[in-house]
Order: sequence, then C-alpha cells, then structure tokens
Amino acid sequence: MQLNVQISGSGAPLVIMHGLFGTQSNWSGQIKALADHFTVYAIDLPNHGRSPHTDRTSYPLMADNIIELMDQYNLENAHILGHSMGGKVAMQLAMNNPQRVKKLIVVDIAPVQYPNHHGDVFTGLNAVDLNNLKSRGDADKQLSQHVEELSVRQFLLTNLYRTEAKDFAWRMNLPVLEACYDEISKAPTGPAFENPMLFIKGENSNYITTDYRDQILKLFPKADYRLIKDAGHWPHAEKATVFTKLVLNYLNK
Repeated sequence: MQLNVQISGSGAPLVIMHGLFGTQSNWSGQIKALADHFTVYAIDLPNHGRSPHTDRTSYPLMADNIIELMDQYNLENAHILGHSMGGKVAMQLAMNNPQRVKKLIVVDIAPVQYPNHHGDVFTGLNAVDLNNLKSRGDADKQLSQHVEELSVRQFLLTNLYRTEAKDFAWRMNLPVLEACYDEISKAPTGPAFENPMLFIKGENSNYITTDYRDQILKLFPKADYRLIKDAGHWPHAEKATVFTKLVLNYLNK
C-alpha cells in the first residue's frame, strides 16, 4: 500500500501518525517546528486523508502498513510518534518490531480497549446530506444536530472536500471506520516493549488515567510520563509550544 506521506526537514527520521478522523495536515504546525531537527514523515493512515481506502482495518494491519512505508524509504529504524488511534498504531508497531523503533512517543492514549464514545460523531457524519450540500456552513449546521462542540465539528469538517465534479465528499472511508470501530477501540497486543518510551497526557483528558497504570507498565515497563497542563485530548494543538519542547527534549536526550 502506498500511503500518503509528507516529508520535511533533515536529520534522524521521525514518523508522525494522527488520530481517528484526522490527517497529517492536522500536524502542520508541529511538522514545521520538528522539521528543523528531524526528517519528518507525516503520514495519512489508511482510510484517512489522501491514503488508500481498504475494506477492513486493525492495528496489526496499520502497523504493517507503516513498516512497509519505512521499507519503501529505506528507514532501518525511526523515532515513532502517534496520537490517539495513531498512538495505538505506534504501540502495536513497537511491540511487533522493537528493532525498528529508536524512541517511541504516545500522545494521550493508553494500550486499553475503550468503550464506544464516538456514536454521536458517526451519527452526525452520516446525517450530513452530501448530495444536496451547498456549503461547508450547511455541513456544519447539519453536523451540529449531533456534535455540539464547535472545535470537534471544525476538526471533523477538515475531511470534507469537493471532487473534480464539484460534489462534496469525505476523504476518510467513513463506512469502514464505522464498521471496524470495534477493532479501532481495541487495545494493541503483543510482547512487552522493553525499551524506554514516553506517554504525553493532556491534563484535562480522561484517555490516560491511573486505572490504566498496571496495563501500561505490563506492556511498557520502562514508560515515562509527561503531563501538559490546561490541555485536553489534543495537547499538540492546544499547547503547541509546550508539546514541541517536550518532544524535542525527549528525542534529543
């Protein structure tokens, strides 16, 4: 599979993976800052952005897709950074292929199975009448009936684009993401990753809690943690300067 990837900068390779419903373009600010120090490979994961659509998805499949990409670019190993769903892909990759990982950073996600908390999002996205849509404003209005938070709607609507025929469409593979949501909710599994790695948590997010400590240490016994104050599930966007400094300090030490 030929994943869409934006390559920037020079230096040691750093692979960045976005979360569910995201794209590599969500990381544009961080890419620019990190590309001053690394060769950044910012990836659209399968069924997202401009990467190919498939008929199924899982963490082992996505991890293999990233290894395939690393092979395509002759990357013997790389720093691996993933947020949310991309963090689970990063963990799966590290457990399956520890020799391919220089340093691992996981942003605001734990290696656990989460309950379904995207039901309203899927309902809202499916409720957008793409065939009769006149504008992005119309899409936001329709989506707002199910997704109240403006920032979440703005994030989701980054997936909306016009085709060559000037029709509206979703870049993400919405049917497969919904059908495979149970797989996306699952925890990555495999042998423990015995190397040092870093979890970054947003202070106001509940994706990493003390309840998950035992499971984290079981799979990542040398895990370190950093908390970003006044940030939620998107600390890289909400506190970009603090986040970038944390990442640079960890990767350069």
